[in-house]
Amino acid sequence: MISIIICSRTKTISDRLFHNLDETIGYSYELIIIDNSKNEYSIFEAYNKGLEESKSEIVCFIHDDINILTKNWGAILMDIFSKNKNIGLVGVAGSKSKTKMPSAWWDSPHEDLIMNIIQFFKDGRKVHFVKGFKDCKLEDVVAIDGVFMAAKKVDFILFNSELSGFHNYDLNLSFEYLKKGYTIVVTNEILLEHFSIGILDKSWCKSALQIHNFYKDLLPLNKSENFGLKKIEFDNGVKFVTKLLEFKIKKAAFFLWLKLFLMKPISKFHVCFIEKIFS
Repeated sequence: MISIIICSRTKTISDRLFHNLDETIGYSYELIIIDNSKNEYSIFEAYNKGLEESKSEIVCFIHDDINILTKNWGAILMDIFSKNKNIGLVGVAGSKSKTKMPSAWWDSPHEDLIMNIIQFFKDGRKVHFVKGFKDCKLEDVVAIDGVFMAAKKVDFILFNSELSGFHNYDLNLSFEYLKKGYTIVVTNEILLEHFSIGILDKSWCKSALQIHNFYKDLLPLNKSENFGLKKIEFDNGVKFVTKLLEFKIKKAAFFLWLKLFLMKPISKFHVCFIEKIFS
């Protein structure tokens, strides 16, 4: 059996999603819906509540705004876990590297991105992102996207309830499995549509600061063949500091900028930063 856990923004999920899951999973399952319509829980608390209620050894955390296209995806997942005992986490999008500087999982070199997902955009476009797979159906990564996360239930691996809000829970779970020595993979055998796109707003910035501070001793991470990550580390820092300044989070921006200055003392960004922080 597979336990499907959904943190719902409404009292229940849509009929469309329920029928989609029921018609495509091709395996016995239980559906656990955490009603968060009153915003009682952080995503970390909601998913831990779902874990506590789940009866299966395989749990699948999914968004409530997806449509799974692959038939019998439940059987595919069970096959992956049964044939690869060290796999702890399976996703449909992820990256082979993660910088120490606060950033999203996809802020990595293009060649490190592993994806098989159809993403819808606000302007009506939909794009099938499929990249990174070589001769295998599975690719090792260091982090996966939270839209679809299938996990082998392991004692003592939970979402970190010290973290708050609704962002970066996917990094949290990925890092916890890596700390316990498990492999994380992205599969190209499961395809889904995702109807919304994440917003990197002020709450995301605060969450990113929180989680990167919590895992500062684990980062950076790299399972790719690309060993020239120094530039992307600096670029991610510049991008994040710029966002912090945009949202007037100046103290955190200053301390991260100091790290950037030590990393690369000569850069036009430093002049721009000084002008912005005192404006």
